[in-house]
Amino acid sequence: MRARGMQISPSGVRYIWVKHGLETVVKRLETLARGDVDRLSEEERRLLERGQKAARLSLRGDADDAEGGEPLSRQQLILHAAAELFASQGYDRTSIRDIAAKVGLLPGSVYHHFPSKEDIYLGVYREGFRRIMARVREAAAAGRDPWDRLQRACEVHVSGLVEGEHIERLTGHSLAMIDDHEVFDKIRGDRNAYEQVFRELIEALPLAPGADRTLLRLTLLGAMNWVAIWYRAGKYSSQQIADTMVAMLRRGVSGGA
Repeated sequence: MRARGMQISPSGVRYIWVKHGLETVVKRLETLARGDVDRLSEEERRLLERGQKAARLSLRGDADDAEGGEPLSRQQLILHAAAELFASQGYDRTSIRDIAAKVGLLPGSVYHHFPSKEDIYLGVYREGFRRIMARVREAAAAGRDPWDRLQRACEVHVSGLVEGEHIERLTGHSLAMIDDHEVFDKIRGDRNAYEQVFRELIEALPLAPGADRTLLRLTLLGAMNWVAIWYRAGKYSSQQIADTMVAMLRRGVSGGA
């Protein structure tokens, strides 16, 4: 068009694409194929398949992962895929292209939602804190008394760290140890908000005069968070671990007079 002396802006090009239903790579490939995918190259078929998979997921959600049966948003799908890859192969060895392939998107679509891999990493942590905090609050609210509320909250906490989805387990690991202090500073607010839930639960406990509630909270959270490091399925359930920890703090372990 420029060779013919015609000038058109990028927004003008997009307007024409949208007008004819060609605004995405997937739509252009679908038009090119017109029901016959053999007309496409192998790479084009892979792109089309990934794009169609992403569209189906964003419309229906994943029945196993969606909370309350609600469809997952595309951002949530990306976070789910990223958390699984970060957990299985590590942050450094996971690329945006890996995440895009896992969820069935083009890399550019991932960048549309998250400017960088670090933003995805932070998004995983924040989503993990949000989920665990909501479940801990719900469990505690059903308790009969302050100790029962704390025990229920601890059961959910430990369960999320060792048996939850990849997002929750990755977040749980960061509660025990995190090597990147810059990342820690960026999630400090989310972590503090989560710990505030346990601060309130422990403030409500009927303790002996002079008992240090701050040290009690730190001791309990430290013990529970470290479960993410040493836990192996089989010997104890997450509920048994949480209940035993609370019982030992409440009643002690001494058998003497």
